[in-house]
Amino acid sequence: MVKPRYTSAVDVQTTVLPGIGLRYDLELQDGRRVGVMAYPSGRREVALYSAEDPDACEALIPLVGSEANAIAEILGAPRIVEHLADMHRSVAGLTTRQIVMPPESPYATTTLGETHARTVTGCSVVAVVRGTTVHASPEPTFQFEPGDVVVAVGTSTAADRLELLLTTGVLGPPKDSD
Repeated sequence: MVKPRYTSAVDVQTTVLPGIGLRYDLELQDGRRVGVMAYPSGRREVALYSAEDPDACEALIPLVGSEANAIAEILGAPRIVEHLADMHRSVAGLTTRQIVMPPESPYATTTLGETHARTVTGCSVVAVVRGTTVHASPEPTFQFEPGDVVVAVGTSTAADRLELLLTTGVLGPPKDSD
C-alpha cells in the first residue's frame, strides 16, 4: 500500500511492506530518489537511487537505531524551528520565541511544570533544544538545564512574559486576554 504524504512541498511516498516494515521515498531536486527503510527493530537503511535508473541503488547505508536517531536529531532540530517560524508568518497574532535558559535563572534546574509557564504567561512551550537534541512537546516533568533553548508559541505579550519569567523569575505585565 502506497500513501502519499506531503511535507513542506516534498512528496513522500510511504509503502507498507507487510512483515518487513515501512519504506519512505522522496525525489530530490536533481531527480534522484532517496529511500528510507524502517524496520520494526529500529534499524534503518538509507538508499540513494540513480537519476538515470530509478531502480538502481547507488548507495545503501545501514543504520542502527542510535545512528538513525542521531541523524534525525541533527536534521530535525533546525527544521522544528523553521516550521515554527513558518507558522508565525502564516497565523496573525502568533509569534514564536527562542529563549535561552541562563544558568542564573531560578528555573534553570527545575521542571517545566514547576514554572507554571502556560498558566501564568499564556505562552506554550512547544519544544526544548538541548545541543542537537530536540525535546518536542515536553511533559510537565521535563527538567530544564542551563543553556537549553526553550521554543515557545503565543502572542507577543505572552512570549515576553515567558521570557522574563524563565530568565529572571519575575512575572511581567498581565497576560493577554486571547
